[in-house]
Amino acid sequence: MIIEPIDASDRELRALLGKAALPTDDLGESGRAFFRFADKERTIGFGGLEAYGDNVLLRSIVIVPEARGKGLGRRATNLLLEQARAAGARRAYLLTTDAGPFFEALGFEAIARANAPADILATRQAASLCPSTTALMTRPIEAA
Repeated sequence: MIIEPIDASDRELRALLGKAALPTDDLGESGRAFFRFADKERTIGFGGLEAYGDNVLLRSIVIVPEARGKGLGRRATNLLLEQARAAGARRAYLLTTDAGPFFEALGFEAIARANAPADILATRQAASLCPSTTALMTRPIEAA
């Protein structure tokens, strides 16, 4: 799988996130990096990062419907974790409404929002875009 940086205005990114009911309102704000995952023929999916010192918020991870169930989400998440590690992050966080079991299999654990760092809680994802019922999950990056 190939990972390549893309601009937040990428139409394919926005369309796939919209179809997956994932937030798009804040994609163009500063401090975000987005990536396309592809094989030699086509786009497999997308993912993004928001870095906050030693912490990183993984976001907008989505695999195209026809490529799901083949282990590509795991590979894409691990590629994002590698990008975060290369940028100096030591702990990853994410918010999810329905992919908790998937991320648990990748070593993430659900935590109470009160136990998260203030910079993660202050993100638009945590503060307003994701419902309060959304699970907040974390894991150390060195275990990637």
